[in-house]
Amino acid sequence: MRDVDLYRHILGLPQPWTVARVELNVKEQRVDIWVEWTGRPQWRCPECDAVAPLYDHEAERTWRHLDTCQFMTYVHARPPRIECPTHKWRQVRLPWAEPNARFTALFERLAIDVLTECSVKGAATILGLSWDEAWGIMERAVARGQLAKNRRAPRLLGVDEKAVAKGQTYVTIVCDLRAGTVEHVADDAKRSSLDEYDATLTAAQRARIEAVAMDMPEAYTQSTIANLPDGATKIVYDRFHLMAHMQKAVDRVWKQENGLLREEGDESLVGTKVFWRYAAENLPAKHEERFVPLLQRPLWTARAWAIKEDLRQTWDYLTEAEARQHLKRWYFWATHSRLKPAIKAARTIHNHLAHILTYFTHRITNKTAEGLNSKIQTIKQMACGFRNREHYKTAIFFHCGGLNLYPATHSNS
Repeated sequence: MRDVDLYRHILGLPQPWTVARVELNVKEQRVDIWVEWTGRPQWRCPECDAVAPLYDHEAERTWRHLDTCQFMTYVHARPPRIECPTHKWRQVRLPWAEPNARFTALFERLAIDVLTECSVKGAATILGLSWDEAWGIMERAVARGQLAKNRRAPRLLGVDEKAVAKGQTYVTIVCDLRAGTVEHVADDAKRSSLDEYDATLTAAQRARIEAVAMDMPEAYTQSTIANLPDGATKIVYDRFHLMAHMQKAVDRVWKQENGLLREEGDESLVGTKVFWRYAAENLPAKHEERFVPLLQRPLWTARAWAIKEDLRQTWDYLTEAEARQHLKRWYFWATHSRLKPAIKAARTIHNHLAHILTYFTHRITNKTAEGLNSKIQTIKQMACGFRNREHYKTAIFFHCGGLNLYPATHSNS
């Protein structure tokens, strides 16, 4: 088989396209392929698919293709332009690359696979690209996936905030709790951030949303109440965020008590902060020998930890009525504990009781969103942080958006 026939098959060129010539440069480890069209084809408008006459050709363009035996391979062609009665002059669709691309579709598919497994810098090194070229492929993939995505309103939403960089710079992340995908990323952590997502939905789509799991920021609560039918009944304050509030109270009690004991020469709480962060059943066996005796002492920290553990039992109840009774007893205990951090946490939780008990109607948590947050944090660490917020959003959608990122090729079009 001649080299021109070989590369015609490799590129998957349909009629009227063919390979005109191939040049191999061993010194530069490079293969160049020139593609032309033959015959009298019927060109179609890329906008309306109407048959239109050939108008002219653009200047020769070059696309990077998959390497040939470790030789960098490039495709050259002069794309035809047609004169459509409706859309005037348009470049015809090319079977090996998407419009305005600098790479063939097959190369972009490989690049996307590499980008999903490593950082942009790492992918650029592996593929022999600049950082900007690798990032451009990622941006095109996200834009392609967003355009092709079936727009629908998930029934169960999770809303959370994520820091972009040091300082008070955040984005709001809206995710589909069932699919485990990021649906929207907005600047800041304000009411307008969540309003922005709701504005993309129709009234019917907003009515389809059954519940929204979130932390307790007033901004997200107000947005949900304002934008969703019966929004107040659909808000579920996330149990893991609630427990985090109580855990911070335990940490503060430990810090205060540890400081006082050390002044008296008692080092028993030194190095034990991590113990009090475990649930009773999750405490590693290696810590039991030191932890159990501390529980038997009349320590403030032990009392705060017991209050935290009792709060955790709330979500084990089967009905809202049982949980309400449990929280009533728990609130009395916590507010009479004489532990200021525990009292403050208890009052905060009590003030949001209505949206806590909705859990027993919808039975959802923001665990999916937290899992996505963990993945997003890994992405941020791989990139050594994101100075550009738009880049941060693109990376989130690329790795967590559940998008079809790949361009069509001759093998899947």
